[in-house]
Amino acid sequence: MIFVYILIMAAVTYLVRMLPLALIKKKIRSRFLISLLAYLPYAVLAALTFPAVFYATSSTLASAIGCAVACALAFFGVPMVLVALFAAVASFIFLVF
Repeated sequence: MIFVYILIMAAVTYLVRMLPLALIKKKIRSRFLISLLAYLPYAVLAALTFPAVFYATSSTLASAIGCAVACALAFFGVPMVLVALFAAVASFIFLVF
């Protein structure tokens, strides 16, 4: 039975990726649509991950502090690895003390 579920999900995933390629033959000329399609993956990723940030620790306040540190560092152009590291350290320090 699990194989039927896997096959159905594979078919759905394939159709979602294949149909736009098969149905849209001409080049997209709309600047609005091009920019929308360019930024859509980032918006979806942010919408999926941002709420999960607040449930990453046992304390919502510690998560909020880590998120604030991450947003501040990202605003100033700090590399992403350091942003994640300092956010985790900030949350950890708040939880310990």
